[in-house]
Amino acid sequence: MPKYLIEFSYTAEGVKGLLKEGGTARREETTRLVESVGGTVEAYYFTFGRGDGIILADIPDQAGAAAASLTGSATGAVRVRTTVLITPEEMDEAARKKTEFRAPGA
Repeated sequence: MPKYLIEFSYTAEGVKGLLKEGGTARREETTRLVESVGGTVEAYYFTFGRGDGIILADIPDQAGAAAASLTGSATGAVRVRTTVLITPEEMDEAARKKTEFRAPGA
């Protein structure tokens, strides 16, 4: 099953909700969202730095990942950035694929 890194940042409205409900409630609700598209949450962490937290999730397909992202973003309480993660074995397979390309101006 494809694995995704989901980075999130709260808006001011989202921070107010986090302060009211707490971090474990947000983890539970996010887990419920991911499960609703057939996925599982492997890890959920709050962070310092560029964003407010990260989630590692297995989601069956890109449509499910997009649906979860859209649902969270539509609330206006959180901004979401989703990255598809590639295993070393998948990278090996990509490296073996025959491709054709001409660099610009070559």
